[in-house]
Amino acid sequence: MTVSLEQLRRCHFAVDLGAARTRVYVKGMGLVVDQPSVAAVNTRTGGLIAVGEFAEKMTGRTPDYIRVVRPISGGTVVDIEMAQRMLRHLLGDKIRRSLRRKPRLRAAACTPHDADPLAQRATIETLVGLGARRVELVDTLIAAAVGCGMPVERPEATMILVCGAAATQVAVLSLGSIVCAERLPVGGEAVDRAIVQHLRHEHELMLPSQSVRPLQLALSGNGLTPHGPASTEIHGRDVATGLARSVQVDTAAVRDAIQTPLTGVLDGIGKVLRDCPPDLVADLADRGIMMVGGSALLPGFDQLLRQATGMPVHIAERPDVCVVQGIGAMLEGRIEPLVLNPLAA
Repeated sequence: MTVSLEQLRRCHFAVDLGAARTRVYVKGMGLVVDQPSVAAVNTRTGGLIAVGEFAEKMTGRTPDYIRVVRPISGGTVVDIEMAQRMLRHLLGDKIRRSLRRKPRLRAAACTPHDADPLAQRATIETLVGLGARRVELVDTLIAAAVGCGMPVERPEATMILVCGAAATQVAVLSLGSIVCAERLPVGGEAVDRAIVQHLRHEHELMLPSQSVRPLQLALSGNGLTPHGPASTEIHGRDVATGLARSVQVDTAAVRDAIQTPLTGVLDGIGKVLRDCPPDLVADLADRGIMMVGGSALLPGFDQLLRQATGMPVHIAERPDVCVVQGIGAMLEGRIEPLVLNPLAA
């Protein structure tokens, strides 16, 4: 961990800037913001029309002068000014006033593993624009492991898989630090795109809006496994005529369509295990893999990993909020640091 627990205890609030959702934890208040990372802007006046869930519902349904933007991509702020405006509106006047009363306001933020200095700087500047005098950065993998209750401070291996919207991160942790990790540019959005392309090529069907989660529509029940439903009905727009049309989609074909992005995740897990010391790999044979992140809820994904790796695979109780709950536990001082007493001479 690049930042100490003592420094995190001095922070007043923490932010998890995700490609899909933005979450804010305020010390003493808990999770106060859990909204999509989306903003709607009037291109004529530059004014902000909506943020969060309402802005996400406007995707694909706006007139020409309204533009729906996502200022965060893959856990990295790509538009600092818009991210600041979005966070101000999501926090609201009441919470912002309470934060401004804090002397020397401190903030913490989660950053993806091996984030480059430019991405880290963008995150810091975003929170400095909200009034933070100091910003501490925490690795997303560490925060996620703490949030799902894994014993990261013990001298034994714990493997975590953070399944995000734009990227997937996998790591083996021991003694409170990352032993080996891999960040893969494959996430829930890549799986969604694979399904959209399958529907377009095989059925000549376009989904009506980006706000519709194609994954949730195309896979119901245990759709990723052969024991799931044989087919499901999809509503969309015909590519040729532009008229509304419904088709019956074979879920076996959908499973084949999404194998490519999921295979990338399996390759990343294999690389981490090959780079990991043998003693830690032996621990993982019993402890298995813990899945967190919104895409961990993909039906049958855990069974796929279990069959491919031969290890136990578990999904956190609330995988979507594990990261922000983990960094919140560090702020509240609920995590005790590991103390190594040197041997007496």
